[in-house]
Amino acid sequence: MWSDIIQYDKELLLWFNGSDSLFFDGFVKTLTTATTWIPLYLALFYMVLKNNDTLQKILIIVACAGLCVFLAGSLNDMFVKPNVARWRPTHDGEIAMLVDVVNGYRGGRFGFFSSHAANTISIAVFFALLVRSRVLTVALVSWSLINCWTRMYLGVHFPIDICCGLLWGTTVGVFVWFLYQRLCKRLYTRNNFISSHYTSTGYACADIDIVVSILLLTIFYAILRACLMLYM
Repeated sequence: MWSDIIQYDKELLLWFNGSDSLFFDGFVKTLTTATTWIPLYLALFYMVLKNNDTLQKILIIVACAGLCVFLAGSLNDMFVKPNVARWRPTHDGEIAMLVDVVNGYRGGRFGFFSSHAANTISIAVFFALLVRSRVLTVALVSWSLINCWTRMYLGVHFPIDICCGLLWGTTVGVFVWFLYQRLCKRLYTRNNFISSHYTSTGYACADIDIVVSILLLTIFYAILRACLMLYM
C-alpha cells in the first residue's frame, strides 16, 4: 500500500511539474526566490510596529515570528531532511529524467519535508491568529499555497513533501501563538476592540490593507519580470 502511495505521489508531481511556457518558468522562478518576498516581510513588520505600543511587545512578536521559521524550517533542514533522506524529484533515480527543470535549478539532494511550505504556513497561521483579520488570513494562506505550487512546478518537492510541510508548519504556527498568548497574559491586560476600523486584537484595517497590497504588488512584479524575461 505504501509503495502505491509513493507511486501516486510521483505521478501527481509530474502533473504539477513544469509547462511549455517560458512565461510561467520566469514567473515561478521569481516567486520561489526568498528575496522576492522581502517587501512582504517588511510590511508585516510595519504592521506590528504600528499597532503595538511598546518595544517589548514588538520584540516578542518578532521573536515569535523568528521562532516559527526556526521550528518549521531550520530544524527540518538540519535534522529531518538528512535523516529521512528522501530524494527530491530532480534527484530521484526513477523519475529525475522526466522532471522539467527550470534554468538548471534542481535544489539540494533531499526534499522531505518542504521547508518552503512549513515556513510560509507557520508565518501565515501565526499572524492570522495574532491579527484576526479574514482578509489577512486569506492573503497569507494564499501566499503560502502559491509558494507550495512553485516548488512542485519546479520539480523540487513531491506533493507529500508539501502536505507534510503544511501540516508541520500549521502545528508550529498554532504552538507559537499559544506560547505568545501565555506570555502576554502574564505581561499585559488583554483589550478587546469593537470597531469597523480595527480587528478584535487591535490591528488597524488600514495597516492590514497595506500588507495585502504589498503582497498583490509582489505578484504583479513577478508577472512583469516574467514578461520582461521573454524579451531578454
